[in-house]
Amino acid sequence: MEPTTVYLISLGCAKNRVDSEVILGALMAGGYKPVEEPLQAHLIVVNTCCFIESATQESIDTILELAQAKERGRCQLLVVAGCLPQRYGRRLVESMPEVDLFVGTSSFVQLPSLIANRQKGDAPRLSLEPPMFLMTSQTPRILSAPLHMGYLKVAEGCSNRCTFCTIPTIRGPYRSRPLDDLLQEAEWLASQGVVELNVIAQDTTAYGIDLGASPRLPNLLEALAKTGMFPWIRLLYGYPQRVNRELLEVMGSHDTICKYLDLPFQHASSRLLKDMGRSGSTQEFHELIAYIREVLPEVTLRTTFIVGFPGEEDADFQELCDFVEQVRFNRLGVFTYSPEKGTKAARLSNPVPDSVKQSRLQVLSHLQENISLDYHKQLVGTVHPVLIEGLSDETDLLLKGRLASQAPEVDGCVLINKGFGQMGEIMDVRIGEAHPYDLVGEIVHPALA
Repeated sequence: MEPTTVYLISLGCAKNRVDSEVILGALMAGGYKPVEEPLQAHLIVVNTCCFIESATQESIDTILELAQAKERGRCQLLVVAGCLPQRYGRRLVESMPEVDLFVGTSSFVQLPSLIANRQKGDAPRLSLEPPMFLMTSQTPRILSAPLHMGYLKVAEGCSNRCTFCTIPTIRGPYRSRPLDDLLQEAEWLASQGVVELNVIAQDTTAYGIDLGASPRLPNLLEALAKTGMFPWIRLLYGYPQRVNRELLEVMGSHDTICKYLDLPFQHASSRLLKDMGRSGSTQEFHELIAYIREVLPEVTLRTTFIVGFPGEEDADFQELCDFVEQVRFNRLGVFTYSPEKGTKAARLSNPVPDSVKQSRLQVLSHLQENISLDYHKQLVGTVHPVLIEGLSDETDLLLKGRLASQAPEVDGCVLINKGFGQMGEIMDVRIGEAHPYDLVGEIVHPALA
């Protein structure tokens, strides 16, 4: 018999990508064969994101687009999985008759049996469970990223209570995986050819807090580094107030741990931070960043900010801009606030007009572009290890890669205009040109990994 084919599209962040890889693993274990075109597939699966309004809209647009592909192609079943069904549940069942099955954030691992029951007529269109699923090293998973790059999801859910965020409702409370289980999965990822291991969770710096006295994130990073399996180990999605000397010293004591910290501060105004359900102030953040740079001088700092939060006045935004100018983050992302139903922030008064939000986004983005360009200019003429990622997206005449200071998918890249390298190799590149997001350079010789 011809195998049942599946087309899966993953939306949202790297954490969602891991879920999609688990979905694909479950389906392939159930006899499905993946294909690259929706018109070729008997089954179409959309793993959705609804973290903010724009992500929700992208999910809905993608579902409707693939519903049309279902009508034109071989598709017999359209499945919507992940955050969108977990959050909106029966509202989707009523509003999207095109979809045959909705599966939440704890049910997707059971997808083969849910599909079989649905086809028999023995199951409803919506499968929701309390959001308590936690994968293990034994959970089937098919890697979807280029094999030189992999993600180790160390925990699920979130117990922080930011007033603007729906993640605790969608994903449940914070749940860490046992260290031994993570090391087993890391070993498997290395066997698949992963060169760069990205350690992720909704809040990686909270790893182990729910497990008792130990382990904690420094223990995990130390154990991963001591395996010697990965030339690069990167830490993503941290919480500023949980960065301590132990973590920084572990990062500094191993060459294989990228000196890279992704710490979303969200704002600099203590008044707005309080309304966001977060702690801190401009002065406290200055002290923390100075401390980080003292203990780990070569660190690359990335952060994200929200502009246009309810009640943000011109003085608050100016305080944020001054903070960014003074700190000079290496990398920065900025988002406009969008009210999410069910959150405390959505009930706050004094909304900021959309036109003001967009103006503030442009001002802060332009400020950071200049800072990033200054940082990149300092690299011109120097030689750095670069992880080769293949041909440039823009032209086959250039290779592309990343520095250890550039995280996948969120930071820029290094365009290589001279020399040859294979995907997954780490090679020395001399930087020749600087731009706000990207760099240009030439390969000089392979780096020692």
